[in-house]
Amino acid sequence: MVTGGLAGHGLLADGRSAALVDLAGSVNWWCPERFDAPSVFCRLLDASGGHWWIRPSGHFEVHRDYLPDTLVLRTVFRTEDGEVSVTDGLVLAGGARGHDIGLRSPGILARVVEGVSGTVPMEMSYCPRFEYGRRSAYLVWRDGKLVATSGPTTVTMTAPMPLTCDGSEASARFVVGPGQRETFVLAYRPTYHEPEPDPTGDGGDALADTVAGWRSWAAHHDYQGHAPEQVRRSALVLQGLTYAPSGAVVAAATTSLPEELGGDRNYDYRYAWLRDFSLTLRALWVAACPTEASRLFGWVASAVGRIDGQPVPIMFGVEGERDLTERRIETLRGYADSSPVWVGNEAWRQRQLDVPGEVIDAAWRLRDYLDPLTPEIRDLLRSLADQAVASWREPDAGMWEARDAQRHYLSSKLGCWVALDRALWFGGRLGDGEDLARWSAARDEARETILREGWNPRVGAYTGAFGSDRLDASVLLMPIAGFVPATDDRMRATIRLIEERLSRGGLVRRWEGDPAAFTLCSFWLVRCLVLAGERDRAAAMFDNVASVANDLGLLAEQVDPYTGEQLGNFPQAFSHIGLISAAWELTAASTGAASTGGGN
Repeated sequence: MVTGGLAGHGLLADGRSAALVDLAGSVNWWCPERFDAPSVFCRLLDASGGHWWIRPSGHFEVHRDYLPDTLVLRTVFRTEDGEVSVTDGLVLAGGARGHDIGLRSPGILARVVEGVSGTVPMEMSYCPRFEYGRRSAYLVWRDGKLVATSGPTTVTMTAPMPLTCDGSEASARFVVGPGQRETFVLAYRPTYHEPEPDPTGDGGDALADTVAGWRSWAAHHDYQGHAPEQVRRSALVLQGLTYAPSGAVVAAATTSLPEELGGDRNYDYRYAWLRDFSLTLRALWVAACPTEASRLFGWVASAVGRIDGQPVPIMFGVEGERDLTERRIETLRGYADSSPVWVGNEAWRQRQLDVPGEVIDAAWRLRDYLDPLTPEIRDLLRSLADQAVASWREPDAGMWEARDAQRHYLSSKLGCWVALDRALWFGGRLGDGEDLARWSAARDEARETILREGWNPRVGAYTGAFGSDRLDASVLLMPIAGFVPATDDRMRATIRLIEERLSRGGLVRRWEGDPAAFTLCSFWLVRCLVLAGERDRAAAMFDNVASVANDLGLLAEQVDPYTGEQLGNFPQAFSHIGLISAAWELTAASTGAASTGGGN
């Protein structure tokens, strides 16, 4: 288990934004307005990017954990003078409970310092930097609070002791004894909005209410299956990555964390991808209940809107924005000097043919809650099926979002097959006889083409693109989608070859030459082994893959299979989705419950 570097961070969330806190008690990332808004703290990407730390003055050791069934983090610092705890949380709206947590979050970060034993000297350093480190602001005392304003953003700190201010930074030294409690509160508001009444009262009371809010949400989600604690934590992470007002789930809380240290594959993941949609919904269905899944589908239907023959955008902002134009942030050096740092993601311009399949598959999973289909949803799903008919033969950028050239990716053709297959499952509820005949003919032709062109006899496996000799872990989706049994001779050979050439201890790279293992692909391999009847080996592999999570159970996008270092944006929804789905596949194999594969 790795707990330093990137993996040394814990996630705080409030239903509209996220913060990351490291082992030394430093808040190194917070974009308070919403996930993809400009930052106030981004030390994660540059030492000069702004921070807020509270920690002992001398040497210390750390033990930390989330308060049970919450994303409220308690860090205990052990020193030669005694022990002190710091409890951190993004505050939920007062009294918010159940599925409504996060809908009206006030934008407040609360930190409660409590003496456990002995008398511990402490230090606090507060250094806000606005718009990804571009701007600092004077700290001004106003009505007993420390106010920093930079353009559209204002943050106000309430502290329990006098602070020393030096321009745009503030600090304090204080001592905490047994039972003593000191509370710090940092509140965000748009500069030109009238300040609202302080909703926190005592920050400690606000955190206690936030704990109750998280636990009321967790009480609705009684997962009984393989790895229940890990699934429960992953479900909380997915909820933490949910923008509650719309229901959108962002791919990750961060931007520009590199896939390879010193590399330039650094992308902004604070958006919602439709290619992740079906997998996200499946995980929410398994680990939670249909309320979150239904809300997520409602967001997708609204964001996509009328298609009118145009390709479906592959991704959106959390409120359905389409233009996510990428721009470089020159003021930041990047995590571990891995530049560039980007805001926005040019992948929004790409075409990925699997997107219609993701949406129709998700609708099929929610069929009981979408019955009867509204005219708008019926029109959307029919249009997506027709788009699959019209486009499945074309090349695209693929699910790994290649930026060099379009190709005939197998996983993209598979997504089109899924779109047509699930549309036919809807039958007369979705289309008339002419529609069904057209969808059926295209589905069968796509299937025959995938089986013929996707298989490479020289390699002895299905490969990532037609005519390619490169193995690609995305073909593991074939049995997961119900396209071909995992016990099929060719599929079994493909699984075996991927395990031999792309995997180390179950940690699977996307392709040969990929610098690190992709956590989601690793869980796909687990699922394929289950579907092939190798449950015991799959369970052992699951344990090995899940063990790369940090001490709080958080997973990044990728992991170095040799060192265990986590890489890429963090925490990554895809990775936690993979864990939940693989755990349920193992559960289904033991209990006879319906698998998550094949549209069930």
